[in-house]
Amino acid sequence: MAQQAKPAVPMLAGLDLLASAVVVLDAQGNTVYLNQAAEQLFEVSQRIAVGHSFARLFTDGSAVDTLLLEGLARSFEEKRTDLTLERPGREPQTLLTMAVVLNGAPGALLLEFREHDKRWRVDREERLLDSAQANRELVRNLAHEIKNPLGGIRGAAQLLESELNSPALREYTQVIIKEADRLQILVDRLLAPHRRPRIMGDVNIHEVFERVRSVLLAEFPQGLEIRRDYDASLPEFRGDKEQLIQTVLNLARNAAQAMNGRGEILLKTRITRQATIAKRRWKLALDLHVIDNGPGVPEEIKDRIFFPLVSGRDGGSGLGLSLAQTFVQQHGGSIECESRPGRTDFRILLPLP
Repeated sequence: MAQQAKPAVPMLAGLDLLASAVVVLDAQGNTVYLNQAAEQLFEVSQRIAVGHSFARLFTDGSAVDTLLLEGLARSFEEKRTDLTLERPGREPQTLLTMAVVLNGAPGALLLEFREHDKRWRVDREERLLDSAQANRELVRNLAHEIKNPLGGIRGAAQLLESELNSPALREYTQVIIKEADRLQILVDRLLAPHRRPRIMGDVNIHEVFERVRSVLLAEFPQGLEIRRDYDASLPEFRGDKEQLIQTVLNLARNAAQAMNGRGEILLKTRITRQATIAKRRWKLALDLHVIDNGPGVPEEIKDRIFFPLVSGRDGGSGLGLSLAQTFVQQHGGSIECESRPGRTDFRILLPLP
């Protein structure tokens, strides 16, 4: 009979307030309790885990069994160690682990897990946020400075063309006019995120993902597979639906173009707890992923992919990812990318107030 998700001892409920993952084991290695952060970290619910071997959740949980045996033998009271744990079908996780021997109530061993790269990620997010804001402000100011003389150049070329009798000379003025128009379009795109008013309403994130999926399958009808991995329990939230569609579309289209329209894209939605976004702690946040199996982001631009006018593709404008980051940040969220050949994961966190 399935065990209840509630902790066996009321005092354990306070562990849900911790940002670190906490698991309590009995003397047989069975799970007595795991907090919400542990559920999120290991992608397993307490209802399923309680009463079953914690070590068996992993492809090789022998390190957990060893810690338990050492704890039962009183080889330590507290012990810090690094554990690499891998759940079937998931990426390995290297975790800083604190093991604390308990006195049998509520269990035999308490394990606290922290991701090694969590602090690094927060620091990196802060640096990229500051850098991106500075770059956007610079580009915005430049766009304004370019816009006015651009109109004058185009107008002067039109006046000059009207005075010319030679068709050959008019070809030159046409080059000036067409290039001025091309630059005008680029300037308008640079300024677009700051001009259009946001239209807020209730948003179902799966409707956003489904719209993007249908658009991409129409653009790349042959060779592109778009898989879904949705959490149907996600709530609606307040946002600008069109901005969010444009954001996810830019990420997914960028992936499809990098793979020349042939490959696999995974659209994944989850909820995460105790998320830190832009230096602020949120109890709940949407955890959204656009994952592809393409060649990966070129190493030389990995730290600059969200900067305006930076593109890893010939003929790319370098504005799609910058625009996506702007829209996400206008929703109070964050966007990051982890990439290697064969797997690129764009992750969006959106707070749920």
